[in-house]
Amino acid sequence: MKRLLVTAASALALALPSTVMAQSAGAAERPSREARADAAIPDPVVSVTRHSGTFGGQRINYRAVAGETYLRDKDGKPLAAITSYSYIKEGPTDPNRPVTFLWNGGPGSGSVWLHMGAFGPKRVVVPSDARDDGAPPYPIVDNPESLLDVTDLVFIDPVGTGFSRALGDTDPSNYWGVTKDAKSMADFIRLWLTEHQRWNAPKYIGGESYGTTRAAAVINELEGGYSDVSVTGIILISAIMDFSQAAEVQGNELAFVTNLPSQAAAAWYHNKVANKPATVEEFVAQARAFAIGPYASALLKGNALTAEERAAILPQLAHFTGLSQTYLSNANLRVSLDRFYKELLRDRGLTIGRLDGRYTGVDYDNAGESADNDPSFYGIDGAYTTAINWWSREHLGYSPSVNYSSIGGVGRWDWNINGPRGGEGYLNVAPYIGRALRENSGLRVFVGQGYYDFATPFFGAEYSLQRPGFPTDGRIEWHYYESGHMMYVREQDLRKLSSDLRGFIRNR
Repeated sequence: MKRLLVTAASALALALPSTVMAQSAGAAERPSREARADAAIPDPVVSVTRHSGTFGGQRINYRAVAGETYLRDKDGKPLAAITSYSYIKEGPTDPNRPVTFLWNGGPGSGSVWLHMGAFGPKRVVVPSDARDDGAPPYPIVDNPESLLDVTDLVFIDPVGTGFSRALGDTDPSNYWGVTKDAKSMADFIRLWLTEHQRWNAPKYIGGESYGTTRAAAVINELEGGYSDVSVTGIILISAIMDFSQAAEVQGNELAFVTNLPSQAAAAWYHNKVANKPATVEEFVAQARAFAIGPYASALLKGNALTAEERAAILPQLAHFTGLSQTYLSNANLRVSLDRFYKELLRDRGLTIGRLDGRYTGVDYDNAGESADNDPSFYGIDGAYTTAINWWSREHLGYSPSVNYSSIGGVGRWDWNINGPRGGEGYLNVAPYIGRALRENSGLRVFVGQGYYDFATPFFGAEYSLQRPGFPTDGRIEWHYYESGHMMYVREQDLRKLSSDLRGFIRNR
């Protein structure tokens, strides 16, 4: 492995005559406060290393570029450092070779999950069967499922995540919002395309969880004006577009309708379904039909629901959720997800996971109505934080003197957006994708959803992306996995996800 560590300004400084450097240094005897703050900002650091690996059955030599890109104001003042990890195939430039920009969600999450769990050239292995990852050392291995055989890869950490941060006196909240964040990511993509001379390459953007929300907002920034960065494909992994589905509040029945098929999947997995079908696909198909039909009708009737109708719906609801009719009646037919995590396996003294309902945990006691914590998150987080620090600091030569923030690195988020589906009270970015599909005939969308994901339920994603305004010409692909939010933690689903995405990119 060859390594080269450079700063953006150091090479330039070496090339300048000493007299010019001296004149620059003494140009202002009494620098302003802003100038002094700028002077305290170090030059961006980038580490370039060279590697090889086998991906998709092909031996690939690639260059890893890990480090900082500065976002600047119109006067060139550095405002923020965005850290990225680029993996670029070595050899002559192929104008037809795609580049794919990927990020995670939160908001406030670094790209570590997709990077070290799914598509990077190395990945950390956690148990496929929903067990806790335990303590280090963790297996960090070559990843043949990386997509480097079909596309170059760029993993991006937004400001406040990973090693990315605001610089000098810049207020980091300038980047913490649906639109603010998307603008900074679009700026980064433009800078990357210029630096690497890839403006005419096929381009894919995508993310996981809130990263899919970000992808919708970024496509609006890239293609929503008249200085387009045209995109070939959008990758949505565990998608959430319409946040009204996450609002389990009185009067909002949509959340209960879109959550029910995921509850059915978890009940099926944990053997809480009498005479259960052979496959989860079959059971959730039945649950979809019940949710959008009899169940939605019952909820929408509210107090007009008759006693006879209530008596008819209860056994069906019990069948699909695995909960008792008494509990469902006491919950007024509406079981919040927090309650569901605690109630489904209460008779076994267990709770189930939010990110992945296959996981189970043990709470302090069995009496509460919500789980103490999410076993599907604390079951994997240690391994991923270890992996990104090991790979970046010890093997890519990029080791800044700040902690890597895997998740939770941002403050108050500005949820307001401009447009027909904007505002903190009702956030829906799906129309951005609908418009992009209508206005870019070459654009396609990949959607991957886990059956056991309660953070971004699959039926909610289906609902969001099947509204009026979306073309019905087959340019949205749907793929499903027998795991949860991070479907790649299950070996079988990692292979399937990789194969599905490889086909999506090849079929452009």
